[in-house]
Amino acid sequence: MSRPRLPEDPRLWKIPCGRCGRHYELVASWPDARVCIYCYQAAKRTTGVCACGHRGVLPGRIDGRPACRACTGIRLNVDCADCGAEAELYSRGLCWACTLAATVDRLLSNPGTGAMAAELRPVAAALKAMPRANSGLTWIRQPHVQEFLKDLAVRPVISHEILDALPAHRTRDYFRGLLVEHGALPRRDERRARYEAWAAQALQRLPEGENREITRRFIRWHILRRMNIMQPVSEGTFLRSKQTVTVAINFLTWLDGRGLTLGEVTQADLDAWQADGPTTRELVSRFVGWAVEAQLVSRDLTVTPHRRGTSPRLGAADQQSAVQRVIHGDELTPQDRLAAILVIVFAQQIEDVARLTWSDVTLTEDLATITLGASAIVLPSPWTARSGRSPTPPRSSRRQHTLAARGSSSATYPGGTLPPHPCGSGSPGCSRPGRHAWGPCTS
Repeated sequence: MSRPRLPEDPRLWKIPCGRCGRHYELVASWPDARVCIYCYQAAKRTTGVCACGHRGVLPGRIDGRPACRACTGIRLNVDCADCGAEAELYSRGLCWACTLAATVDRLLSNPGTGAMAAELRPVAAALKAMPRANSGLTWIRQPHVQEFLKDLAVRPVISHEILDALPAHRTRDYFRGLLVEHGALPRRDERRARYEAWAAQALQRLPEGENREITRRFIRWHILRRMNIMQPVSEGTFLRSKQTVTVAINFLTWLDGRGLTLGEVTQADLDAWQADGPTTRELVSRFVGWAVEAQLVSRDLTVTPHRRGTSPRLGAADQQSAVQRVIHGDELTPQDRLAAILVIVFAQQIEDVARLTWSDVTLTEDLATITLGASAIVLPSPWTARSGRSPTPPRSSRRQHTLAARGSSSATYPGGTLPPHPCGSGSPGCSRPGRHAWGPCTS
């Protein structure tokens, strides 16, 4: 892409260009007109067939149509000193194509022997034959590209393994594609190869020992085994497999921090892992399922899947009953009663409610206003009528803290403790305590 033109300056360049009519520096006087730097460059790059039949550079104009040097009498050096073709010259009398070819030979030849590896020859030929040699030269003259090609040129053999050992960069991937496209390297599934490289690094997150070996077996006999039957591995499978192994590593690290081995895991441990983190932790089900088949854990272990929008919903009558229980029951504190109202009636996530600070709450004699995100929720007095008082912020509530600051006096639910769920959070009958979309469970 050519550079944008600078603004014209009629005060500095009083005589306009004879071709474009704009006021720029005039660099050449040709028989048909005096031309500016921009029209001069454009003329050198104009190619085609002249009315006289000459094929090549057509810098002149006859009756508004491009014409060759002979027909217009223009004196312009566009003859390459190497190939002799008419073309715009780049440097030292050489055209762009010849300059590109010389650069490719210099970078891809071993400086010690002066020879080019057999695997590199078809790629070198393809680079030299690029239709836009100026673009190829712009790419190959970048310092990091030259460093990569020089490193590759001294290798006695070119293979996928050799390329994998070089620093990861888009240049490496692009050049690998060229080698494959021109038959210098066999085709392979790049996503699978990238996954294997990623997995080798991911295993380093675990210390040497049983957990690392278990994860290595999981990757080999479950993840890679499934990839082997896919041609090619899809982007979704690639990303999902990375996340699956990441969750498995995090789970094993979590167990290790509690002094547990995988074989000692109980259902209570698994439930605690699920409840104490984001929903992505449920991806541990794939790892647990494999561990069950490999007889590494109890066959009774199960992971409850959660799918957005599939939580059981209450009917209008049951919802009203739940609201009445929350308002008139004796088992909830004012803060927990408010949290239950936000979940049951206003469809708020319990995690968002737990992050509330007193700066999000505005209390008056008649109303309580809660700000969640960009929305303000106004609660009438019935929710405080049962207890006769509102949740009272602590004296130090002037300071704004979030739930993450454990023990913060300004957190509506200090210490990170979530209020009980209306269904009796944590009871055996609740399959997903604290994770319902908008209301209590019906189990």
